[in-house]
Amino acid sequence: MTQDTVRPSEPVAPAAPTAGWSLVLPLKPLALAKSRLAPYAGPHRAGLALSFALDTVSAALATPGVGRVLVVTTDARAGERLAGLGAVVVADEPGGGLNSALTHGATAARALAPDAPLAVLSADLPALRPAELARVLGAVPPQGRAFLPDSPGLGTTLLACSPGHPLSPAFGDGSRARHAAGGAVELRLADVESVRRDVDTGTDLGEAATLGLGPHTRPLFARLAGGRV
Repeated sequence: MTQDTVRPSEPVAPAAPTAGWSLVLPLKPLALAKSRLAPYAGPHRAGLALSFALDTVSAALATPGVGRVLVVTTDARAGERLAGLGAVVVADEPGGGLNSALTHGATAARALAPDAPLAVLSADLPALRPAELARVLGAVPPQGRAFLPDSPGLGTTLLACSPGHPLSPAFGDGSRARHAAGGAVELRLADVESVRRDVDTGTDLGEAATLGLGPHTRPLFARLAGGRV
């Protein structure tokens, strides 16, 4: 997850049960999202960004052990679509960039479920598989903070903390090193590549396609790859 992935938002209603993980995903306004995909996707960049988020949220909601998914976004179109899947949309913009947005989303999540474990997750994981995400969440220590590095090994796609611990997000370029330096435990797991393969470029998207894209991204990728758009 990088600053290009997101920005964002505020508490919601109504109170939800406290069982299960709370996942927070940040999403930039679609007109600004995924700028590094422009050379590959052209005018379809915003559509891809929305498709990524829809597939990520769908998989997250289907993951065993997940109690709720919150999306921090000011984009009305994206918010409506994601709410339709069952996500809680946190729609006000706190300012201050990606990490402020994630902290804000974490505050909203804890207002909904104070005793639930919490994780923030990249919104650009179009190949995300619920079983793999469940494995990652199951590996998080019961106390403290933990993170999962992205596929290139420089960034972070998931940062988790137990109840009562601050999230302290440090996303952006080189976030793997910052999260480790900040005391978060690095999760070293095999066979969870769908949770690590975030997408910022056309090459990234090709690698995600090899893993198997979700139903929202797959048709648009096929059209782009086939040169029919």
